[in-house]
Amino acid sequence: MNRTYFFVRKLQLFLLLSLCTLTNIKAQELKDSISFTLPQVLDIALNENPTIKIANKEISLKKEAKKEAYAGLFPELSLTGSYSRAIKKQTMVMAFGGEPTTIKVGSDNTYNGGLVISLPVFAPALYQSINLTQSDVDLAVEKARSSKLGLINQVTKAFYQLLLTQDSYEVLEKSYLQAQANFDVVNAKFQHGSVSEYDKIRADVQVRSLKPTLVSARNGVNLARMQLKVLMGIDSNWNIAVQGNLEDYEMIMFRQQLSSDSLNLQNNTDLKQLDLNAKLLENTQKLQRTNFLPTLGASFNYLYMSMNNDFKISHYDWYPYSTLGLNLTIPLFKASNFTKLNQTKIQMIQLKYNKVNLKRQISMQVESYLDNMRASTEQVLSNKENVAQALKGREIARKRYEVGKGTILELNDAEVALTQAQLTYNQSIYDYLTAKADLDKLLGGE
Repeated sequence: MNRTYFFVRKLQLFLLLSLCTLTNIKAQELKDSISFTLPQVLDIALNENPTIKIANKEISLKKEAKKEAYAGLFPELSLTGSYSRAIKKQTMVMAFGGEPTTIKVGSDNTYNGGLVISLPVFAPALYQSINLTQSDVDLAVEKARSSKLGLINQVTKAFYQLLLTQDSYEVLEKSYLQAQANFDVVNAKFQHGSVSEYDKIRADVQVRSLKPTLVSARNGVNLARMQLKVLMGIDSNWNIAVQGNLEDYEMIMFRQQLSSDSLNLQNNTDLKQLDLNAKLLENTQKLQRTNFLPTLGASFNYLYMSMNNDFKISHYDWYPYSTLGLNLTIPLFKASNFTKLNQTKIQMIQLKYNKVNLKRQISMQVESYLDNMRASTEQVLSNKENVAQALKGREIARKRYEVGKGTILELNDAEVALTQAQLTYNQSIYDYLTAKADLDKLLGGE
């Protein structure tokens, strides 16, 4: 019995050294990779992710459209030229001495060319178009902010997902190594005839049943890391790692207790976009009303003209002339102008109802996220105590089995209970962090 006990102790020491060696190998792998914190991951994503770049280009596009609208206030200059060939000249019949004579009027070739300048003097539609393009710019900026908030939310949750998969893999790996250690202990006892073959089989089954779960957990880590790389906008060949684990965020949970009364929705991007769309419709309505107003434009022409019957252009005589004029247009009636106004009014009413409905939905989501955060906080306290009890239970079960007072079933149950408690503990922290990330996005926090 003593020989068996000392053999078991030596075997446990060997497994402990193996675990330390494995830990050193992992530490070396992390050393060879680039390690990031959450703020660093977010900073890279906001600079490299194509979604943000596209949103910024959309802002630039709207600003160029605004400049185009302002350009309508400046005069337009153009050079113009025309040529006409008389196929049949105008004829006049005149009587000289009682005899009618037919005279052809004009020349075979007529040339015109010069400078034309036009300038809007009073153009209400142009002024309202400028206001409309400014509203477009504001809406594009808010949409870019919405894309930024969405990316922050996705990257943050992907970061937490990677932490969760890593922590879960570590828990399962420790459970697998412990099951392997238990099997070695049982096998040693079986070789000395102190336990039955049933115990050896149960221990072997426990090890083999954990292997597929461990492989699946490792694949989950790789998938979570790949997803984070995609959101960061970096090449998949980069070997990255994230710093910390979910347990580091436990104290943050208790410092971030929030209530719905302390929250406001002023920065919610969906509500802001609705407000900007309402402003856009107001400017559209003003633009449509300009269809009932007169417009006044000024023009100046400075042209040269020449009329000849041949093509000896170098011998032509050119005669300049210039004109200055005003062009006034007064709309009297156009039925589509009234229908467009009515359509815009209906859209404004629809937008008003949509905003009321959206506010209710957002308020409901805020309460839902707060409830999830409170529930996760309570679960963390309970699960942490559960982990401590499970650790104690496993130690008792192991001691009982070593001295021959416990069964292999008790030991396996204790291992399963500890693994489940640790996984549930990590999951509860992850649930809180993801709910907090969704709440931050809903409130428009960056």
